[in-house]
Amino acid sequence: MPLRILPVLLAILGFLAMPAHAFETTARQALVMDYDTGTVLFAKDADKSLPPASMSKLMTLTLVFEALEDGRISLDDTFRVSAKAAQKGGSKMFVREGSRVRIDDLIQGVIVDSGNDACIVLAEGLAGSEAEFAKQMNLRARELGMNGSNFANATGWPGEGQRMSARDLVFLARRMIKEFPQYYHYFAQESFTWEGITQTNRDPLLTMDIGADGLKTGHTEEAGYGLVGSAVQNGRRVVFMLGGMQSSAERASEGERVTRWAFREFAMKTLFKANQAIDTVKVWLGDRDTVEMILPEEISLLLPLSDLDKIAAEYTFMDTVKAPVKGGQKLGVLKIDIPGRDPLAYPLVAADSVAAGGFIERVKAAADLLLMKIRAKTAEL
Repeated sequence: MPLRILPVLLAILGFLAMPAHAFETTARQALVMDYDTGTVLFAKDADKSLPPASMSKLMTLTLVFEALEDGRISLDDTFRVSAKAAQKGGSKMFVREGSRVRIDDLIQGVIVDSGNDACIVLAEGLAGSEAEFAKQMNLRARELGMNGSNFANATGWPGEGQRMSARDLVFLARRMIKEFPQYYHYFAQESFTWEGITQTNRDPLLTMDIGADGLKTGHTEEAGYGLVGSAVQNGRRVVFMLGGMQSSAERASEGERVTRWAFREFAMKTLFKANQAIDTVKVWLGDRDTVEMILPEEISLLLPLSDLDKIAAEYTFMDTVKAPVKGGQKLGVLKIDIPGRDPLAYPLVAADSVAAGGFIERVKAAADLLLMKIRAKTAEL
Protein backbone atom coordinates (compact mmCIF):
# COMPACT_ATOMS: atom_id res chain seq x y z
CA MET A 1 0.00 0.00 0.00
CA PRO A 2 1.50 3.37 -1.01
CA LEU A 3 2.33 5.86 1.76
CA ARG A 4 2.18 9.59 1.14
CA ILE A 5 2.84 12.68 3.26
CA LEU A 6 0.16 15.35 3.48
CA PRO A 7 1.11 19.05 3.67
CA VAL A 8 -1.48 19.77 6.37
CA LEU A 9 0.60 22.44 8.05
CA LEU A 10 0.39 24.94 5.20
CA ALA A 11 -3.10 25.97 6.32
CA ILE A 12 -2.31 26.29 10.01
CA LEU A 13 1.21 27.67 10.28
CA GLY A 14 -0.09 31.13 9.50
CA PHE A 15 -2.32 30.86 12.55
CA LEU A 16 0.69 31.23 14.84
CA ALA A 17 0.62 34.93 15.71
CA MET A 18 3.12 34.88 18.56
CA PRO A 19 5.62 32.45 20.11
CA ALA A 20 3.98 29.85 22.35
CA HIS A 21 5.48 28.65 25.61
CA ALA A 22 5.40 25.46 27.62
CA PHE A 23 3.71 25.63 31.01
CA GLU A 24 5.31 24.97 34.38
CA THR A 25 3.67 25.29 37.78
CA THR A 26 4.74 25.36 41.41
CA ALA A 27 1.78 23.09 42.24
CA ARG A 28 2.82 19.62 43.40
CA GLN A 29 0.21 17.98 41.18
CA ALA A 30 -1.84 19.30 38.31
CA LEU A 31 -4.05 18.39 35.39
CA VAL A 32 -5.38 20.80 32.76
CA MET A 33 -7.97 19.54 30.28
CA ASP A 34 -10.04 20.90 27.42
CA TYR A 35 -13.64 20.30 28.44
CA ASP A 36 -15.19 19.47 25.05
CA THR A 37 -12.48 17.25 23.57
CA GLY A 38 -11.00 15.79 26.75
CA THR A 39 -7.54 16.74 25.47
CA VAL A 40 -4.98 16.87 28.27
CA LEU A 41 -3.11 20.16 27.96
CA PHE A 42 -0.81 19.68 30.94
CA ALA A 43 -0.23 16.99 33.56
CA LYS A 44 2.00 16.73 36.62
CA ASP A 45 1.64 13.69 38.90
CA ALA A 46 -1.99 13.60 37.77
CA ASP A 47 -2.56 9.99 38.85
CA LYS A 48 -0.90 10.22 42.26
CA SER A 49 -3.41 9.87 45.09
CA LEU A 50 -2.99 12.66 47.62
CA PRO A 51 -5.03 14.36 50.37
CA PRO A 52 -7.72 16.38 48.56
CA ALA A 53 -8.93 18.53 51.48
CA SER A 54 -12.24 20.26 50.69
CA MET A 55 -11.92 19.53 46.98
CA SER A 56 -13.32 16.10 47.87
CA LYS A 57 -16.61 17.88 48.61
CA LEU A 58 -17.20 17.57 44.86
CA MET A 59 -17.85 13.87 45.47
CA THR A 60 -20.24 14.68 48.32
CA LEU A 61 -22.10 17.05 45.99
CA THR A 62 -22.13 14.42 43.25
CA LEU A 63 -24.14 12.07 45.47
CA VAL A 64 -26.45 14.93 46.48
CA PHE A 65 -27.09 15.96 42.87
CA GLU A 66 -27.70 12.34 41.85
CA ALA A 67 -30.25 12.00 44.66
CA LEU A 68 -31.98 15.16 43.44
CA GLU A 69 -32.10 13.84 39.88
CA ASP A 70 -33.42 10.46 41.03
CA GLY A 71 -36.25 12.20 42.87
CA ARG A 72 -35.19 10.83 46.26
CA ILE A 73 -34.94 14.37 47.61
CA SER A 74 -35.86 17.88 46.48
CA LEU A 75 -34.25 21.28 47.00
CA ASP A 76 -37.06 22.25 49.39
CA ASP A 77 -36.69 19.19 51.60
CA THR A 78 -35.05 19.76 54.99
CA PHE A 79 -32.52 17.75 56.97
CA ARG A 80 -32.03 17.94 60.75
CA VAL A 81 -28.72 19.24 62.14
CA SER A 82 -27.12 16.76 64.53
CA ALA A 83 -24.77 17.62 67.36
CA LYS A 84 -21.90 16.12 65.38
CA ALA A 85 -22.62 18.38 62.42
CA ALA A 86 -23.06 21.54 64.50
CA GLN A 87 -19.87 20.93 66.47
CA LYS A 88 -17.65 20.10 63.49
CA GLY A 89 -14.62 22.38 63.21
CA GLY A 90 -12.93 23.97 60.22
CA SER A 91 -14.91 25.84 57.58
CA LYS A 92 -18.53 26.21 58.67
CA MET A 93 -21.93 27.31 57.44
CA PHE A 94 -22.87 27.78 61.15
CA VAL A 95 -26.00 25.67 61.24
CA ARG A 96 -27.63 25.24 64.69
CA GLU A 97 -28.03 21.88 66.40
CA GLY A 98 -31.60 20.62 66.25
CA SER A 99 -32.67 22.98 63.45
CA ARG A 100 -33.86 21.81 60.05
CA VAL A 101 -32.18 23.27 56.98
CA ARG A 102 -33.32 23.21 53.35
CA ILE A 103 -31.15 21.19 50.98
CA ASP A 104 -30.91 24.24 48.71
CA ASP A 105 -29.28 26.18 51.56
CA LEU A 106 -27.03 23.27 52.52
CA ILE A 107 -25.71 23.05 48.96
CA GLN A 108 -24.81 26.74 49.05
CA GLY A 109 -23.23 26.19 52.45
CA VAL A 110 -21.02 23.45 51.00
CA ILE A 111 -20.03 25.29 47.83
CA VAL A 112 -19.72 28.92 48.93
CA ASP A 113 -18.81 28.48 52.61
CA SER A 114 -17.05 25.11 52.21
CA GLY A 115 -19.06 24.18 55.30
CA ASN A 116 -18.00 20.95 56.93
CA ASP A 117 -21.14 21.13 59.06
CA ALA A 118 -23.33 21.35 55.94
CA CYS A 119 -21.59 18.30 54.44
CA ILE A 120 -22.30 16.21 57.52
CA VAL A 121 -25.97 17.28 57.58
CA LEU A 122 -26.31 16.17 53.96
CA ALA A 123 -24.42 12.92 54.56
CA GLU A 124 -26.52 11.99 57.60
CA GLY A 125 -29.72 12.98 55.86
CA LEU A 126 -28.99 10.82 52.84
CA ALA A 127 -27.30 7.80 54.43
CA GLY A 128 -28.08 7.90 58.15
CA SER A 129 -24.49 8.52 59.18
CA GLU A 130 -21.35 10.08 57.74
CA ALA A 131 -19.57 6.72 57.89
CA GLU A 132 -22.27 5.06 55.80
CA PHE A 133 -22.23 7.98 53.39
CA ALA A 134 -18.45 7.56 52.96
CA LYS A 135 -19.06 3.91 52.01
CA GLN A 136 -21.54 5.09 49.38
CA MET A 137 -18.98 7.61 48.11
CA ASN A 138 -16.43 4.82 47.67
CA LEU A 139 -18.91 2.53 45.95
CA ARG A 140 -19.94 5.26 43.53
CA ALA A 141 -16.31 6.19 42.89
CA ARG A 142 -15.57 2.60 41.83
CA GLU A 143 -18.64 2.58 39.58
CA LEU A 144 -17.47 5.78 37.91
CA GLY A 145 -13.96 4.41 37.38
CA MET A 146 -12.29 6.76 39.87
CA ASN A 147 -9.47 4.40 40.78
CA GLY A 148 -7.30 7.09 42.38
CA SER A 149 -9.84 8.02 45.05
CA ASN A 150 -10.85 6.77 48.48
CA PHE A 151 -13.08 8.49 51.03
CA ALA A 152 -13.15 8.31 54.81
CA ASN A 153 -15.58 11.19 55.32
CA ALA A 154 -17.86 13.64 53.52
CA THR A 155 -15.89 16.81 54.29
CA GLY A 156 -12.32 16.26 53.14
CA TRP A 157 -11.18 16.39 56.76
CA PRO A 158 -7.68 14.87 57.12
CA GLY A 159 -7.97 11.19 57.84
CA GLU A 160 -6.64 7.76 57.06
CA GLY A 161 -7.70 6.80 53.54
CA GLN A 162 -8.92 10.22 52.41
CA ARG A 163 -7.24 10.41 49.00
CA MET A 164 -7.96 11.63 45.46
CA SER A 165 -5.95 12.12 42.28
CA ALA A 166 -5.93 15.22 40.09
CA ARG A 167 -7.36 13.11 37.27
CA ASP A 168 -10.32 11.98 39.37
CA LEU A 169 -11.05 15.54 40.49
CA VAL A 170 -11.03 16.83 36.91
CA PHE A 171 -13.22 13.90 35.89
CA LEU A 172 -15.74 14.85 38.59
CA ALA A 173 -15.67 18.49 37.53
CA ARG A 174 -16.34 17.66 33.86
CA ARG A 175 -19.09 15.24 34.82
CA MET A 176 -20.72 17.77 37.12
CA ILE A 177 -20.79 20.42 34.39
CA LYS A 178 -22.19 17.97 31.84
CA GLU A 179 -24.62 15.94 33.94
CA PHE A 180 -25.91 18.60 36.35
CA PRO A 181 -26.06 21.93 34.49
CA GLN A 182 -29.18 22.88 36.45
CA TYR A 183 -27.10 22.99 39.65
CA TYR A 184 -23.84 24.29 38.26
CA HIS A 185 -24.77 27.94 38.86
CA TYR A 186 -24.10 27.44 42.59
CA PHE A 187 -20.36 27.26 41.90
CA ALA A 188 -20.22 30.77 40.44
CA GLN A 189 -22.09 32.25 43.42
CA GLU A 190 -19.77 34.82 44.99
CA SER A 191 -21.37 34.98 48.45
CA PHE A 192 -23.98 33.34 50.68
CA THR A 193 -25.75 34.69 53.75
CA TRP A 194 -27.04 32.31 56.39
CA GLU A 195 -28.75 33.60 59.55
CA GLY A 196 -27.09 36.99 59.22
CA ILE A 197 -23.62 35.63 58.47
CA THR A 198 -22.32 36.47 54.98
CA GLN A 199 -19.36 34.53 53.61
CA THR A 200 -17.64 34.96 50.26
CA ASN A 201 -16.74 32.15 47.90
CA ARG A 202 -13.18 30.98 48.47
CA ASP A 203 -12.57 30.55 44.72
CA PRO A 204 -10.13 33.39 43.93
CA LEU A 205 -10.70 33.22 40.16
CA LEU A 206 -14.37 34.20 40.18
CA THR A 207 -13.58 37.94 40.38
CA MET A 208 -10.64 38.01 37.95
CA ASP A 209 -12.64 38.50 34.73
CA ILE A 210 -11.10 35.45 33.07
CA GLY A 211 -14.31 33.48 32.53
CA ALA A 212 -14.03 31.43 35.74
CA ASP A 213 -17.30 29.93 37.01
CA GLY A 214 -16.27 27.30 39.63
CA LEU A 215 -15.59 24.77 41.12
CA LYS A 216 -13.93 24.17 44.56
CA THR A 217 -10.94 25.11 46.69
CA GLY A 218 -9.32 23.08 49.44
CA HIS A 219 -6.73 23.50 52.17
CA THR A 220 -5.23 21.52 55.01
CA GLU A 221 -1.71 21.49 56.43
CA GLU A 222 -1.09 18.08 54.85
CA ALA A 223 -2.66 18.85 51.46
CA GLY A 224 -1.52 22.44 51.04
CA TYR A 225 -3.67 24.81 49.01
CA GLY A 226 -5.59 23.38 46.08
CA LEU A 227 -8.14 24.36 43.48
CA VAL A 228 -10.39 22.61 41.01
CA GLY A 229 -11.34 25.28 38.50
CA SER A 230 -13.20 25.86 35.27
CA ALA A 231 -13.43 28.81 32.92
CA VAL A 232 -15.03 29.67 29.58
CA GLN A 233 -13.71 32.05 26.94
CA ASN A 234 -15.17 32.48 23.45
CA GLY A 235 -17.28 29.36 23.84
CA ARG A 236 -14.38 27.12 24.85
CA ARG A 237 -14.10 25.69 28.37
CA VAL A 238 -11.07 24.40 30.25
CA VAL A 239 -11.15 22.43 33.50
CA PHE A 240 -8.15 21.96 35.77
CA MET A 241 -6.85 20.91 39.18
CA LEU A 242 -3.85 22.39 40.97
CA GLY A 243 -2.77 20.99 44.34
CA GLY A 244 -0.11 21.23 47.01
CA MET A 245 0.60 24.97 46.87
CA GLN A 246 2.06 26.90 49.81
CA SER A 247 -0.41 29.75 50.23
CA SER A 248 -3.76 31.12 49.12
CA ALA A 249 -1.91 33.83 47.19
CA GLU A 250 0.05 31.19 45.27
CA ARG A 251 -3.17 29.30 44.58
CA ALA A 252 -4.74 32.43 43.14
CA SER A 253 -1.76 33.36 40.97
CA GLU A 254 -1.20 29.82 39.66
CA GLY A 255 -4.90 29.41 38.96
CA GLU A 256 -4.96 32.61 36.95
CA ARG A 257 -1.76 31.69 35.14
CA VAL A 258 -2.93 28.25 34.09
CA THR A 259 -6.28 29.61 32.91
CA ARG A 260 -4.73 32.32 30.74
CA TRP A 261 -2.12 29.87 29.39
CA ALA A 262 -4.71 27.22 28.44
CA PHE A 263 -6.71 29.71 26.37
CA ARG A 264 -3.70 31.50 24.89
CA GLU A 265 -1.54 28.56 23.85
CA PHE A 266 -4.14 26.22 22.32
CA ALA A 267 -6.70 26.68 19.58
CA MET A 268 -9.22 24.58 17.67
CA LYS A 269 -8.24 24.32 14.02
CA THR A 270 -9.85 22.49 11.13
CA LEU A 271 -7.22 20.43 9.32
CA PHE A 272 -9.52 18.76 6.80
CA LYS A 273 -13.07 19.45 5.73
CA ALA A 274 -15.73 16.77 5.46
CA ASN A 275 -15.76 15.00 2.07
CA GLN A 276 -12.43 16.56 1.13
CA ALA A 277 -10.71 14.59 -1.65
CA ILE A 278 -7.36 13.22 -0.51
CA ASP A 279 -6.29 11.16 -3.52
CA THR A 280 -7.52 9.16 -6.50
CA VAL A 281 -7.54 5.36 -6.48
CA LYS A 282 -7.41 3.23 -9.62
CA VAL A 283 -10.36 0.90 -10.19
CA TRP A 284 -9.82 -2.42 -11.98
CA LEU A 285 -12.64 -3.97 -14.00
CA GLY A 286 -15.01 -1.08 -13.27
CA ASP A 287 -17.27 0.98 -15.50
CA ARG A 288 -14.76 3.78 -14.89
CA ASP A 289 -11.04 3.78 -14.17
CA THR A 290 -10.77 5.75 -10.90
CA VAL A 291 -12.63 6.77 -7.74
CA GLU A 292 -11.91 9.68 -5.40
CA MET A 293 -10.79 8.82 -1.87
CA ILE A 294 -12.17 11.23 0.72
CA LEU A 295 -12.40 11.91 4.46
CA PRO A 296 -16.05 11.33 5.40
CA GLU A 297 -15.95 13.69 8.38
CA GLU A 298 -14.31 16.99 9.25
CA ILE A 299 -11.14 16.78 11.31
CA SER A 300 -10.93 19.63 13.83
CA LEU A 301 -8.39 19.32 16.62
CA LEU A 302 -7.28 21.33 19.61
CA LEU A 303 -3.68 22.13 18.71
CA PRO A 304 -0.75 23.36 20.79
CA LEU A 305 0.52 26.51 19.09
CA SER A 306 4.05 25.80 20.28
CA ASP A 307 4.19 22.53 18.32
CA LEU A 308 2.46 23.36 15.05
CA ASP A 309 5.65 22.83 13.08
CA LYS A 310 5.99 19.32 14.57
CA ILE A 311 2.57 18.03 13.53
CA ALA A 312 2.81 15.43 10.76
CA ALA A 313 0.20 13.68 8.63
CA GLU A 314 0.54 10.74 6.27
CA TYR A 315 -1.79 8.27 4.66
CA THR A 316 -1.68 4.78 3.23
CA PHE A 317 -4.15 3.53 0.65
CA MET A 318 -4.93 0.82 -1.87
CA ASP A 319 -3.23 1.74 -5.15
CA THR A 320 -5.82 -0.27 -7.10
CA VAL A 321 -9.20 -1.62 -6.03
CA LYS A 322 -11.32 -4.18 -7.86
CA ALA A 323 -14.83 -3.23 -8.92
CA PRO A 324 -17.52 -3.11 -7.76
CA VAL A 325 -16.71 -0.35 -5.25
CA LYS A 326 -19.34 0.90 -2.83
CA GLY A 327 -19.58 4.52 -1.75
CA GLY A 328 -18.12 4.77 1.76
CA GLN A 329 -15.96 1.66 1.27
CA LYS A 330 -12.69 1.97 3.18
CA LEU A 331 -9.72 2.46 0.88
CA GLY A 332 -7.04 3.83 3.18
CA VAL A 333 -6.06 5.37 6.53
CA LEU A 334 -4.96 8.90 7.43
CA LYS A 335 -2.65 9.17 10.45
CA ILE A 336 -1.93 12.45 12.27
CA ASP A 337 0.94 12.72 14.75
CA ILE A 338 0.80 15.50 17.37
CA PRO A 339 3.66 15.81 19.92
CA GLY A 340 2.77 14.36 23.30
CA ARG A 341 -0.28 12.43 22.11
CA ASP A 342 -0.99 9.00 20.71
CA PRO A 343 -1.27 8.99 16.90
CA LEU A 344 -4.75 9.66 15.57
CA ALA A 345 -6.13 7.51 12.74
CA TYR A 346 -9.04 8.29 10.41
CA PRO A 347 -10.54 6.13 7.63
CA LEU A 348 -10.35 7.21 4.00
CA VAL A 349 -13.30 6.02 1.94
CA ALA A 350 -14.61 5.93 -1.62
CA ALA A 351 -16.51 9.10 -2.51
CA ASP A 352 -19.11 7.17 -4.52
CA SER A 353 -19.83 3.78 -6.05
CA VAL A 354 -18.20 2.27 -9.12
CA ALA A 355 -20.06 -0.55 -10.78
CA ALA A 356 -18.38 -3.56 -12.35
CA GLY A 357 -17.62 -3.01 -16.01
CA GLY A 358 -19.26 -4.87 -18.88
CA PHE A 359 -17.70 -7.06 -21.56
CA ILE A 360 -15.84 -4.21 -23.28
CA GLU A 361 -14.29 -2.98 -20.04
CA ARG A 362 -13.18 -6.49 -19.13
CA VAL A 363 -11.57 -7.03 -22.55
CA LYS A 364 -9.79 -3.67 -22.20
CA ALA A 365 -8.56 -4.57 -18.71
CA ALA A 366 -7.28 -7.95 -19.93
CA ALA A 367 -5.49 -6.25 -22.82
CA ASP A 368 -3.90 -3.72 -20.47
CA LEU A 369 -2.74 -6.51 -18.17
CA LEU A 370 -1.27 -8.45 -21.10
CA LEU A 371 0.52 -5.33 -22.31
CA MET A 372 2.00 -4.74 -18.84
CA LYS A 373 3.32 -8.32 -18.75
CA ILE A 374 4.88 -7.93 -22.20
CA ARG A 375 6.60 -4.70 -21.16
CA ALA A 376 7.88 -6.30 -17.97
CA LYS A 377 9.25 -9.26 -19.93
CA THR A 378 10.88 -6.92 -22.44
CA ALA A 379 12.53 -4.98 -19.65
CA GLU A 380 14.04 -8.21 -18.28
CA LEU A 381 15.64 -8.90 -21.65
